[in-house]
This record gives sequence, structure tokens and C-alpha cells, in this order.
Amino acid sequence: MSEDPVNLDDRRSTEGQMATDFRRHALREFEADQEALRKRQDELEAQLLAEPSVTWLEAAVKAQYLIRRYAETTEARDARKQKLIQRALGDLARLIEGEPKKHE
Repeated sequence: MSEDPVNLDDRRSTEGQMATDFRRHALREFEADQEALRKRQDELEAQLLAEPSVTWLEAAVKAQYLIRRYAETTEARDARKQKLIQRALGDLARLIEGEPKKHE
């Protein structure tokens, strides 16, 4: 028995090779997108941690972010928790909309 790995790419048809190349490219693109997302999240979290909130509006925006991050976890997939998350985000959105805007 040979211990050399078999190169399956050499055994694929042209269509099969094209499909494999497409999947590989899509996976690399997905991984790059995920890395870019992680970097943006890290930058946003650094900004949120930079200074404490000065207004209720700033605190509400931070709370929205945290609730949305929690909603992405497996623990939050429970239907009851999803309902609580949606209600809390809706409450915060209504409070934010009702907050007087700063004129800069």
C-alpha cells in the first residue's frame, strides 16, 4: 500500500474541478469576510469601552449592541429568550427615537 496522498484534483472532470475551485474560493471569501467582521467588532468594542456613557442615549446604544451580540449565541436561541430580546431591542429603539437629538 502506498503512503503517498492521492491528488483527487487530478482525477476530477473539468466540471468537477471547476465546482471544487468555486467551493474553495467561496470558503476563502467567507473566511476573509468573517475576519473582517471580527476586526470591525473589535474596533467597535474598543470604542464602546473607551469611555463610560454620558447620556441615556449612549447607554442605550451600548445595551442594544450587547443584546444583539447575546442574541447570536446558542444560549439565546430559545424561543422565550428570542422574544425577550426582541422586546428589549424594541423598547430601546422606541426610547432612542423619543430622545431629543443633539444639535452639533
